[in-house]
Amino acid sequence: MTSLPDRQQAVTLIQEAQGNGARLVKACALLNLSIRTYQRWTADKAVSADQRPVVPRPAPTNKLSEAERQAVVSLCNQKEYRSCPPAFIVADQLDQGRYLASESTFYRVLREKDQVHPRGRQKAPQSKRRATTHKATEPNQLWSWDISWLPGPAKGTWFYLYLMLDVYSRKIVGHEVYHSETGELASEFIEKAYWREHLATKDKPLVLHSDNGSPMKASTFLEKLYDLGITPSNSRPRVSNDNAYSESLFKTLKFRPGFPVNGFRTIEEARKWVLAFVRWYNTEHRHSALNYVTPQQRHTGEADQILAQRKQIIEAAKAENPRRWSGDIRNFSLPESVTLNPEKAANC
Repeated sequence: MTSLPDRQQAVTLIQEAQGNGARLVKACALLNLSIRTYQRWTADKAVSADQRPVVPRPAPTNKLSEAERQAVVSLCNQKEYRSCPPAFIVADQLDQGRYLASESTFYRVLREKDQVHPRGRQKAPQSKRRATTHKATEPNQLWSWDISWLPGPAKGTWFYLYLMLDVYSRKIVGHEVYHSETGELASEFIEKAYWREHLATKDKPLVLHSDNGSPMKASTFLEKLYDLGITPSNSRPRVSNDNAYSESLFKTLKFRPGFPVNGFRTIEEARKWVLAFVRWYNTEHRHSALNYVTPQQRHTGEADQILAQRKQIIEAAKAENPRRWSGDIRNFSLPESVTLNPEKAANC
């Protein structure tokens, strides 16, 4: 779309070229204009501006009514939803058998009401390098773990959070809070998770990915992995962000509302808080990478049935009012496999 000053300048140049004997078609071609465009611009005595931005257009027939838009705002401002993103709200409403609008419509309506703003204490996203590639096609094939510090009762004091998740389902399969980080405690930690997931009864290989911390490389810990039949995998040396799934989980934990940024008074208090977080994360948190089902539902295989039910509700809503959809409904499937550090990034 050409602005009015640019149009006026182009017409002036073309008329000046014509005055010097140039043909109109040649003068227009030098400015990448057609004769028809030039004629339209100069149809009146003065060069006219583009009318497309100001032409009145009828409202789309599938536009939400004012009452429906107000219902979206009211729903988002309810106590149980006012701190949740639209994707969570839509998924929760579908589980209750209701459909009001799509996530994009929720965002559009909230944006018009000036209710979409960035929140939280986290920094802007940063690009992360990747390490060894592993692929999981079912639960208990690939685990990732790491140790993070939890603030203690005084400045400079810490408790150590050992946290392990299943990369395929995102379920937290093991967590412990200790006073220190050692190979012996890491051995105890992995053995508890191993028996809790009943891996002794399954003749399937398990890969355990971690960074290069001293507990992860301790001979005691590696010997325990060998005894349990678990294959160790480590990030590249001196690359702190190779263990992406665990790093992401720690971010979710430490930026969770209610996290005591001023420190835990006792290790029992820290263990109690982490236990509550794990229960919430596994059984209530609808994970965006899992199409907004919980890690526990993905881990046990319930997710497919839940997503199928959501799909039926959306299809019924589309059949009742097809004008709301310009194409197919959203994708309700889950990825068949999950890859830790894809091959392309691993070869860079």
